[in-house]
Amino acid sequence: MHLASCKVGPTLENRMSDQVFVGIDVSKHHLDVAVLPQTRRCRVHNDASGFEQLIAWLGEPAPTLIVLEATGGYQNAAAVALDAAGFDVVIMNPRPVRDHARSKNMLAKTDKLDAAMIADFAQEKKPPVRPLPDEQARLLQELMARRRQLNGMLTMEQNRQQQAPAALAKQIERHIRWLNKALQQLDEDLDDQIHQSPLWHEKDEIMRSIGGIGPVTSRTMLAEMPELGDADANAKQITALAGLAPFNRDSGHRRGHRTIWGGRAHVRSVLYMAALSARRCNPVIRAYYERLKQRGKPTKVALVACMRKLLIIMHTLLKRRELWNPPAVGAVR
Repeated sequence: MHLASCKVGPTLENRMSDQVFVGIDVSKHHLDVAVLPQTRRCRVHNDASGFEQLIAWLGEPAPTLIVLEATGGYQNAAAVALDAAGFDVVIMNPRPVRDHARSKNMLAKTDKLDAAMIADFAQEKKPPVRPLPDEQARLLQELMARRRQLNGMLTMEQNRQQQAPAALAKQIERHIRWLNKALQQLDEDLDDQIHQSPLWHEKDEIMRSIGGIGPVTSRTMLAEMPELGDADANAKQITALAGLAPFNRDSGHRRGHRTIWGGRAHVRSVLYMAALSARRCNPVIRAYYERLKQRGKPTKVALVACMRKLLIIMHTLLKRRELWNPPAVGAVR
């Protein structure tokens, strides 16, 4: 669809006193765009020419905020192009946007409606703008995503091998060997990528000096938690980003169990495995876990607390740019 087919309401120039919010619904081939409060709409191709058309159509003055919904990576190129053009861009997880739609009783779902709802979300919620990852950071994220895919395929093939008939067992065994080799090569590529950046190399050394933190956890933190070690971020914000901040579940006289919710699932997954390891080999985490168990905490609750403690230790050490020193860091809560 060409730019000429876009619906144009009052121009931005005629509404300069208003803040302008843009919502973009992303698909593989198209970007559906809605602008508030002007009620302007547009659809362009999700490619370089479409980005140029969109930037020209948005015009001057620049929108206050542009929000794109995360859609399996198809949003990345558009976000980078808009950011390079000088716009404030936020990539949002779909969940809060859909929750916002349900709060407005907007249950219908089309690309145009989704774009309008994203713009409405931007106008009402005004999510904070964070720097987009640069090309090197995006490559690290993609390499980690590919590693998760290969590891998932390896697990499935190993499960199939246990029940496969003899005629298929050799074929599955060959595929398992290929997957193991691909994972080994990918790990080498990840190490090369990290070593190319002095800052990442330093952060990797700091995190891997902590008992229980291995290469997978460290790489995941570098790729998925760029806020870790940020001087402006406190421990509460970091645990919330990872989905490890406990939420109250109280109503009236009832006092429910506090639970964790939301956040970055990949980060929680690797921290869980790191906590299991740290419970055995890290004296600070082991003592902390045992104290929680002695106080009657269930195993899962104690492990989540250890995950949270590991995350805060990493954040603290990265802020200080210090290697792990149990006597010095053991007091971190």
